[in-house]
Amino acid sequence: MRSETIIFVSGLLGTAAAGKPDPKTLPLPPMGFNNWSRFMTAINESIFVDAAAAMSTNGLLAAGYNRINLDDAWSTTKRNSTGSMVWDTTKFPQGLPWLTQHLKSKGFVPGIYSDAGTLSCAANYPGTLGHESQDLHDFYAWGFEYLKLDGCYVDDYPTVYGLWLDLLAKFNKGKASGKRMVFSNSSPAYYADPKDLQGWYGIMMQAAAGGQLARHSYDIATYSSKPAWNSVMGNYGFQVRTTRFQQPGYFNDPDFLIADHPGLTLEEKRSQFALWTSFSAPLIISADIPHLTKEELAFLNNRDLIAVNQDRLVQQASLVSQDATWDVLTKSLANGDRLLTVLNKGNAAADLTVPWARIGVRPESSATLHVRDLWAGKTSNVRASSGGITAKKVPKHGTAVFRISGDKLKTVPTGIIFNTWSLHCLTDSASGEATWATCDASDSQSWTVDKSGRVSSLLNPGSCLVSNGTVSTSRDGCASSTWNFPVSGNIVHKTSGKCVNENEDASTSTADCGDVENRQVFGVPVGVEINYS
Repeated sequence: MRSETIIFVSGLLGTAAAGKPDPKTLPLPPMGFNNWSRFMTAINESIFVDAAAAMSTNGLLAAGYNRINLDDAWSTTKRNSTGSMVWDTTKFPQGLPWLTQHLKSKGFVPGIYSDAGTLSCAANYPGTLGHESQDLHDFYAWGFEYLKLDGCYVDDYPTVYGLWLDLLAKFNKGKASGKRMVFSNSSPAYYADPKDLQGWYGIMMQAAAGGQLARHSYDIATYSSKPAWNSVMGNYGFQVRTTRFQQPGYFNDPDFLIADHPGLTLEEKRSQFALWTSFSAPLIISADIPHLTKEELAFLNNRDLIAVNQDRLVQQASLVSQDATWDVLTKSLANGDRLLTVLNKGNAAADLTVPWARIGVRPESSATLHVRDLWAGKTSNVRASSGGITAKKVPKHGTAVFRISGDKLKTVPTGIIFNTWSLHCLTDSASGEATWATCDASDSQSWTVDKSGRVSSLLNPGSCLVSNGTVSTSRDGCASSTWNFPVSGNIVHKTSGKCVNENEDASTSTADCGDVENRQVFGVPVGVEINYS
């Protein structure tokens, strides 16, 4: 991955960075098939024709997987005399316009790959640099309505991708929503350096301002790479850092579902699917579709989980708690239901009980809640007096998912506040001292944020986060101690305009707001009002 310096002022990122995604272009996360992780450059017409035929009969198309996207190596190595790219007639003997028409006749929306630089990532094929408008119009004329734009052989990412964002905004203007070009932006993946995330923060802000989805980190494991669980968890680790960027019309992309990967157990494959659906992330399968097993098709076609992914609120589940063994995530759904997702990172099956308050649910004491296990497809009635939900016998690397509903269900944004660079959690104490520590899934690290921007921990629910240079929790001064949450990831005191800062000694203070400095960028619970301006 490349690491370059970006100055984080709004003017540098161009007019596209000041825009806002149009939800009409892509109102819900895309679902479908891409060849890359499974077949890489071994690409040909039959892969896509056969995938479409299989998806039409194995339930995938009916479940919503209606996109089929070509990846790298579809072209010849040279442009033609007019400057256009040329499809490889050995690989695609009937031509790309024939293929897109065929796919559309079967109910699919075709997509294509290219690169923003001089060459594609497979190195032998032309990129779009200097031919942006021509290539875009060619792709659309051939029948494609989705463009994945990679970032190999690019020198100036903000400028080149800013050009594309502006070009696509103008290109799509006035087109019917079903005929626009969806833009999948890969530029953030080239800044995904955990040692220094400043460049990543800046390019993520640009990508989220105008495109429809952005691949934020490393390529998911290809079929020949074993084992693959670390790859899935690596991309998951970046995904949980990105909650603040997602909004209607824009989706954070942790890369493909590798549903037939031999380096994953069935539970790990199911876990990836459960996590991706909880995030309302793109569900693009990269697998040998005609040969998916019955077990693989069963989880890919799970209608309860797909409904969560395609929920019109499109919230990205955020971390409620985290420790060495368990990650607990939650989000709200459009009808008022609450989602609870429990990931067992440990090496043995185990149970975990999650209290209502940790889930962000505040039921009346006499209420009966309805809890649906989305893997089992069964709903149980649970009294509020039970105290919470127990995920039972969650397998090693397995993920349990529950949908909670009820007439007296009240929710509030609840979860950890963590530095997305250091991964330390904001930690309350009995004395009110607020420090940064390794996440340990304690009530001292679980915070609620009300509509006014008041922040309180579950440890000291009558107190709130206040700032007098240092940051602590107190029962005094709450009316004047509320906070703003811009898309930059800063936590800004409304009165002073100062930003929360993680200090080297693990203490917490407010300081002048820098340009997305590593010690000033935080993940907050989903549902907190994010300022996108």
